[in-house]
Amino acid sequence: MAEHRQPPHFTAMDPSPAIVPTAGAGIEAFTFGEPLPVLDRREIMDYLECQNAGRWYEPPISWEGLARSWRASVHHNSAIAVKRNVLTRTFQPHPLLSRSAFQQLAQDYLVFGNMYVEAPRNRLGGRMPLAPALAKFVRRGTDLQRYWWVPGWNQERELGELFHLIEHDINQEVYGLPEYLAALNSAWLNESATLFRRKYYLNGSHAGFILYMTDPAQNPDDVDAMRKALRNSKGPGNFRNLFMYAPNGKKDGIQIIPISEVAARDEFFNIKNVTRDDVLAAHRVPAQLMGIIPNNTGGFGDAEKAARVFYENEIAPLQARFQELNDWLGVEVVRFGPYSLTEQPAP
Repeated sequence: MAEHRQPPHFTAMDPSPAIVPTAGAGIEAFTFGEPLPVLDRREIMDYLECQNAGRWYEPPISWEGLARSWRASVHHNSAIAVKRNVLTRTFQPHPLLSRSAFQQLAQDYLVFGNMYVEAPRNRLGGRMPLAPALAKFVRRGTDLQRYWWVPGWNQERELGELFHLIEHDINQEVYGLPEYLAALNSAWLNESATLFRRKYYLNGSHAGFILYMTDPAQNPDDVDAMRKALRNSKGPGNFRNLFMYAPNGKKDGIQIIPISEVAARDEFFNIKNVTRDDVLAAHRVPAQLMGIIPNNTGGFGDAEKAARVFYENEIAPLQARFQELNDWLGVEVVRFGPYSLTEQPAP
């Protein structure tokens, strides 16, 4: 059996608490918790690329994970919605491709980096309206020519004539991957900070301070009474005031030393702001178009100019990618009108 070695990015530690005796009777310091790897050994997935499942290839990452992450962060969700809405607004419907169908195609491409368009034919061989196939459940065959619909176990079926548009990846050519993958850690951290903050308020009796008592006038019954009062302040009806009566007590006999409350509050806002900037940088969406309130007096600048630059740099290239469907189909079904922020008056 091969010798087990620890990964180089963290060192092994004894999982049991390490007791360090210090000077003074009855006082001790200890550490707890196991060391955690930073990367969680995820690099092994780079060697798998797309796993062969028999008749089709599995995607390089979890489509279910991307679908869940879409709503993990409000800025991540909103940035994708902005691009989808601008594309849908400028799209000109065609008898073979409705506006609703195009919106679904655009959303799939922006979320998963893949767009699948079914092109059914009638019995006479004529074209029927194009239909989007949800990218979450489509798998590409091992011959790279056929496609399979796999919504669940033992429910697969082969799809017919289909167009596949991918956002190219650098590790494999089977599936596309979205551009925002680098910002997912920030989106997840944003979600975790919000969920932690909710639990922080619901808990009420959180460990945000140390109650330091040195007054010799206190007896064990008084300490037990205070412990019971603090425990009862947890849950519904929390944030209640506590009364402590200590006859002949000293001024500093009872002290409250905050250890995490103020830091947690400040860190929450820092995490939210930093992760928001990371997500917006990955999507390259101006803050003016996201409904974000500026923190400075100068604001974010002219929203109209930012919208026009955003359209030329981000929306126009996406429109060009979607028009590749016209070359494959031989019919100009994807057409876009001019982008304007206000309706032009009729002549």
